Amino acid sequence: MENKTKLLFGIHMHQPVDNFEWVIKHGVAVCYGPFFEVMSKYPEFRFAVHCSGWLMEQIKAFHPKLYKQISTLAENGSIEFFSAGYYEPILSVIPSEDRVTQINMLSDSIKSAFNQTPKGLWLTERVWESSLIPDLDRAGIQYTVMDDYHFQCAGFDEEILDGYYMSEEGGHEIGLFPISKKLRYAIPFLNVDAAIKAIKSYKREENAAAIIFDDAEKFGMWPGTYEWVYEKGWLEKFVQAVLADDEIETMHYGTYYEEESTRGIAYLPNVSYYEMGEWSLRADDTLKLEAFKEEMGHDRYEKEGVKFLKGGIWKNFLVKYEESNRLHKRMMELAKVRKEVDKSAFDTALYKSQTNDALWHGVFGGLYLPNLRDNAYHYIIEAENVRYKKKSALVTDQNELDGYDKVKAVTPKHIFRFDAAHGGQLVEFDSREACFNWQNTLTRRKEAYHQRLFETAPKEEVPMAEEGIDTIHHAAVEIDDDLRNEIIYDWYLKNSFIDHISDENFCLDNFKHCNFHEFGDFSNQSFELLVDKKSVLFTRDGGLYFPQKVPAKMEKRYIPHKHGFDFEISLSTVAEGDFKYILEHNFHFCDYESITINADPLLDQGSVLGADRLEIYDAKHNQNIVITLDQTCDIHYFQLKTLSQSEHGFDLSVQGISFAMVMPFSKDISITGRLEVKDV
Repeated sequence: MENKTKLLFGIHMHQPVDNFEWVIKHGVAVCYGPFFEVMSKYPEFRFAVHCSGWLMEQIKAFHPKLYKQISTLAENGSIEFFSAGYYEPILSVIPSEDRVTQINMLSDSIKSAFNQTPKGLWLTERVWESSLIPDLDRAGIQYTVMDDYHFQCAGFDEEILDGYYMSEEGGHEIGLFPISKKLRYAIPFLNVDAAIKAIKSYKREENAAAIIFDDAEKFGMWPGTYEWVYEKGWLEKFVQAVLADDEIETMHYGTYYEEESTRGIAYLPNVSYYEMGEWSLRADDTLKLEAFKEEMGHDRYEKEGVKFLKGGIWKNFLVKYEESNRLHKRMMELAKVRKEVDKSAFDTALYKSQTNDALWHGVFGGLYLPNLRDNAYHYIIEAENVRYKKKSALVTDQNELDGYDKVKAVTPKHIFRFDAAHGGQLVEFDSREACFNWQNTLTRRKEAYHQRLFETAPKEEVPMAEEGIDTIHHAAVEIDDDLRNEIIYDWYLKNSFIDHISDENFCLDNFKHCNFHEFGDFSNQSFELLVDKKSVLFTRDGGLYFPQKVPAKMEKRYIPHKHGFDFEISLSTVAEGDFKYILEHNFHFCDYESITINADPLLDQGSVLGADRLEIYDAKHNQNIVITLDQTCDIHYFQLKTLSQSEHGFDLSVQGISFAMVMPFSKDISITGRLEVKDV
C-alpha cells in the first residue's frame, strides 16, 4: 500500500558520567544487550539511536559484543545516530560555546566510530528553548525531537502532530519532530496488538508519521520490563508485527526529513515534558497542580486541559534546590575562565561537570543520589586543581546570583567556600587531592509525593490496557511506617558552622526532628562580610526573640591555613537567662560504614558528652576531620537521611551526618577553635 504510516522509532541510551560499574553491567545484561540482540535479527527495521558519549565509551571498552552488534547494524543501514551534548548536559543551562563544542564532540565520535554525520539531535530531557536554534545550526544539526506536549502548549492539536514542523530563531532554521505521548505510554507497555493499533492511528493524511523517541532503559531496566520485553518476547513480537504489517513502514528521521514536506511552522515555548514541569514546582504548588488536573478529570485534561494546564520550567530546579543551583553556578564559574586557563584537562573536567543528572529530581533519584553529586563535584574540583595548581587564594564572588557574597578560600590541599546569604556558613569543603566535597549534603525537604504516602483513599485510576505493564508514572508503591517516620523537613539549609540559640530542652531527638526551640535569627539569615588578605569576617546585628526581639550581635571569623582554618565566634546580647549555643555541622561521606566518631564506630545516632574536640575518621579517604574548641561541649549526632522517589519505588539515602556541639551560656559567649584535616 502507498499510504503507509511511517514509523520513526528512536531510543535514547544514557548513564550518568562515572555511574557505578555494576549499574552499567546490569544495564547491558537486562537492557542494552538484549535489545540489540533482538534488533540484530531484523536489520531491515530502521530506527534511530542516541547514546551519550560516556556510555558509548564504556560499551566500547568493556562490552565488545554489544559494541560489535551496534556497529554491524550501523554498517547495514539499520541505525540513524542522533547527536547531543557529549556528556549529556541540559543544553539551555550551559554556555553557548560549550553547547556547540559538546555537540561537535559527540558528532565527531559518531563519525569516527560509525561513519555517520548526525543531522538529528536528541534534546536532553526534552528541555527546549528557542535560543538553542542558532547553536544547533552552528553544530550542523538540521532537526530535533521533543514531545507533542511542547506543541500542545503552543496551541497545536494532537491530531495534526504526525510530521515535522519548521522553526527558526534569528534566521537559523530547524525541523522539530513531535514525539507522541500516546506511543510513549504504549511502547513497550501495552500488548503488541495495542501498540500496533496506536502506531496505525497516525494515518490521518498522506505521509503521516508515528513518532517515538524514548528511553532505551524502558526496554529492560525499568521495573518489570525485562520479563515483559524479553522473557515474554514483547520486543521481538513487536518488531515482527511491524515488519509484517503492510500499513507500516519503518523509516529514519533523516529520510523522512529529506523526502517529506513539513507540516508547517511552529514557535514553541520554553518547556520540557509535562511531568518535568510538575516536578520542577515546589511541593505545595505541585499538589495544587495535581488537584486542578484531578478536578478537571482525565478525559477533559487530555482533550482540552493539556494546552493550558502546565507546571514550571526546567530551570526552576535551580530555584527549588539551593544544592542544585550551587553545583550549576560553580560549573558556570569555571566556564567563564575556560579561555583564561586554556588547558585541555580543564576543558574535559568542565564538560564532564556539565552532565545533567545531579541537577534535578523527578521520578528518578537525580539530585537525591549522593554519588551523582559527588561525581559532579569531582570534576569541578579537578578543574579547580588545573586552574589554581598549588596556589592559594581568597576571593569573593556573587556567582549564585542571590545578591550575597560568597568567599572561596583556596589552599594547597583544600577549598573552602563560605556564604554570606546563609549565616556565614561553610557551604563547600573540598579535598583537592581526593576531588571530594565533604560538605556535599542535602537538606530534607517536602516533596509532593510524600503526601501520597499518607493518603488512604486511592486517586483516580488512569485507564490501562487489559494486558500490559505499568509505566513508572503509574506504578503503585507501598512503604512501611518505619520509612514514613524518616520523613522530616528542615527549616534551614544543612551547611556547617550553623549557629543556633536554644535552651535547656535542646536534645538529640528534637535536633534530629528539627523542632527544637530557636531563639536566634542567625541560622538562616544573611551576614555582612569583610575580607582582608588573611581572614574572613561575617557579622550580623540580629536578635533573640521571646517573642519580642532583644538585640544580639554575632561575629564569625575564619582564618584559613595549610591544613584547614581557625575560627572565632562571638555572640553578645542583653537578653537575660540561661541559653544553649549550638554550633551545627553537616558533613558528607561516601562510605558511612567505616566512619568513626571520636574513635567509636558511627551509630545511627549518638552523643559524646563533655568533649572539647570532634574527630571524624573518613576511612575511604584515610583522613581525620578534627574540630577543636577552647571549651568543652556536648556533641549530639545523627545520620541525615532523605526519603525520595525513584524508578524502583522509594530510596532512603544517607546524605550526611549532622553534628550539634552544645555549649551553655548567659548573655555572651565567645569561642575559638580550629578545623583541621589530618592524614592518617
